[in-house]
Amino acid sequence: MISPASETTPADVILIGDCTVTLSLREVVVPGARRPRRLTPKALGVLKALMRVPGAVVSRDELFAEVWPDTLPTNDVLTQAVTQLRKAFSGDDEGGTVYIETIAKTGYRLVQPVSDVLPVAADESDATTSDAAPASAWVPRPRSLWRRTRRYVYLAIGLAMFIAMMVMAALLSQRSAPTASGGVLEDGSRVVGSPPRPYRLITATAGFETYPTVSPDGSQVAYEAENANQDGSNIRLQTSGNAPARLLTETPAGHADRFPNWSPDGREIAFARFGPAGSCEVLLASATGGAIRHLTRCDGTELLSFDWTPNGRGMVFGSMAGRYAHRGIRVLDIASGQWTALQYPVAADSFDYAPRFSPDGRWIVFVRNPQIGDLWRMPATGGTPEQLTNDLAEIRGWAWRGDSRHIVFGRRVDSESRLYELDTQTRTLRDVGVDDAESPALARHTNMLAFVHRRPQFGLFRVPIANGKPGTPERLFPSSGRDAQPMLAPDGKQLVFTSDRSGSFGLWWADLTRPDSLRPVDGLRPETRQAPDWSPDSTRLLVSGRDAQARPVIYEVSPRDEQVVALPVPVAQPLQALYADDSDHVLVVERDRDEQLRLSLFDRRPTPWRLLGQIDGVSQARFDPAGQRVLFTRLSAGGLWSADSRLTPDSIRQVSEDRPTRWRYRAWAVARDGSLDYLSNRADCATGFARITGNGPGKEYCLDPDRLSTSNGFSAQPDGSALYLPLAVADGADIGVMTLPESPRPMFLSVSNLLFWKGK
Repeated sequence: MISPASETTPADVILIGDCTVTLSLREVVVPGARRPRRLTPKALGVLKALMRVPGAVVSRDELFAEVWPDTLPTNDVLTQAVTQLRKAFSGDDEGGTVYIETIAKTGYRLVQPVSDVLPVAADESDATTSDAAPASAWVPRPRSLWRRTRRYVYLAIGLAMFIAMMVMAALLSQRSAPTASGGVLEDGSRVVGSPPRPYRLITATAGFETYPTVSPDGSQVAYEAENANQDGSNIRLQTSGNAPARLLTETPAGHADRFPNWSPDGREIAFARFGPAGSCEVLLASATGGAIRHLTRCDGTELLSFDWTPNGRGMVFGSMAGRYAHRGIRVLDIASGQWTALQYPVAADSFDYAPRFSPDGRWIVFVRNPQIGDLWRMPATGGTPEQLTNDLAEIRGWAWRGDSRHIVFGRRVDSESRLYELDTQTRTLRDVGVDDAESPALARHTNMLAFVHRRPQFGLFRVPIANGKPGTPERLFPSSGRDAQPMLAPDGKQLVFTSDRSGSFGLWWADLTRPDSLRPVDGLRPETRQAPDWSPDSTRLLVSGRDAQARPVIYEVSPRDEQVVALPVPVAQPLQALYADDSDHVLVVERDRDEQLRLSLFDRRPTPWRLLGQIDGVSQARFDPAGQRVLFTRLSAGGLWSADSRLTPDSIRQVSEDRPTRWRYRAWAVARDGSLDYLSNRADCATGFARITGNGPGKEYCLDPDRLSTSNGFSAQPDGSALYLPLAVADGADIGVMTLPESPRPMFLSVSNLLFWKGK
């Protein structure tokens, strides 16, 4: 119980561990943090209750009674308050000392000491604390030379800023004053509307506009748009203002024009035309309209990629699959039609995607294995590639800046995609500051940036399956957040999924027999590229995540007990982990130090874990308990393979030749009864469903004609009678444009980083 007699001396400023808390301001100051953390009133109430009895356990009921009196709150509100406290007391790297400990099925306790901050006389501030000082007194340590002189540095900087502000004020005072209207804010400024976004949208339809490309002068944008009158898509052109769009060319019925790409001189646009029976060709069209020229044939796959050479006389193509397959990057001379393959090392299971020459013609940058991608760079004439990123990320488009040094790319982070700028020399990243953005394109001669703005909301649905045919989807746990990767336990009663429904991205658990049991699982941040995997007894989960240093980690989670443990997986970069035929044997998909992917089987009982078997080139795996086999996809091709539970090389068999495809290598699931389900999408059906049998893919049904499903994980009822999957509740994509700010100068970055480091 919380006893009033145990309360500490009432004070406004409290020292908890190394952090200073100002109760009246609801602020937490963490050593080394950039700014104070502000608490909500409820989080502060929980903190007050815990700090009265530091080290003692305070039950959930006691916290509910004190912080939420006369109400009937759910467990979620307390969990969210504790989560906010943990974030407030953590450093900017989200790691460090533990302040609040969860006591399973009981409550919480504050594990750091609590003391009042007593004022200290100025002439004593440099003295050493005496042994007679009270335990609650807090005396600052002797200050370094920087700490003694920094006030004068800050004063000089402040004076310089004041002079600059006075000059700006004098200049602005010569402009006509705005007409007074509306309310006035605390700083004296008037409310005249919402703050402007750094970008504007030049399309605003209910469908999808994607794959923008910008004319060299930045005045026009071409993009792919859904055809409203028939299946497929066409290429449209629009000025960077809001003028009506026009068609680049008429698209034949039953065809789709995709992937537009503006020539360096601005006169032509290259694009791909996909037709029936997997036909595909790359075409050239005048940017002002006119005749179309055939450039080359291609295969109708989703991994086609091409770009112009800097002189506009050729096209560079990434690896190609299908009937015209070629491993590695090639250049096609437009005039002669001759192909030239670049000479550089490329592994047999590597797929090099979206190659682009730098504007100065010195480099080629590409994405290696876009399923689990990183950016690579090599000389334009070939040679040894060097790795620019090491994130194993979902890279969603990229483009060169005109300086041939900086790259802007889209990357999925938690439940959204954001734009980042990469300095290829220093390997530093800068957030461009645009939410829900992907597929960036830059003008060659200006800083005009176009991108796809997509803000989807996915909800969880249960879809009954009868005789291999899907029924009507039923919504589960509705919210305004983005839910994904629903994974059903073998007992058919527990469900985990990833979501940002609480405001921050995390893992959620629920007992389907008790809908009010839904709550987040604290202590980890899951990855969206790999779904969690349940143990055979439905008590534990293997979850892919990252630690405070952004290193990949495999966690073992007991969701009912709220226990999270990082496992000592003996691999360089674990991507996925799953239980084999029992909880003592773990399958791990890894990327080794040579950037190769493999599936490994470990016995986790000895220390270190004992390796039992391996298969190279595996991108995703599932265990089939009914057939006592491991099912997996390969990085080098579409399709599905199987091996026995010990990964014996002689047991490898191909189960399906073309499903899943390379791009949708995670969009399949195996039920406890051995049934295999696959989700696809095509022009006339947003989410298709097919059950893969021993004779290959079965009949394909349109599960939902309008709503897309995510491609990063779903699950099935143990007997195969239902699916649990995410479907779009709201979706669409528009084209946004903005002027990209100049890249920071390296000297400025060095000075600012040095000052920040000294200030700490």
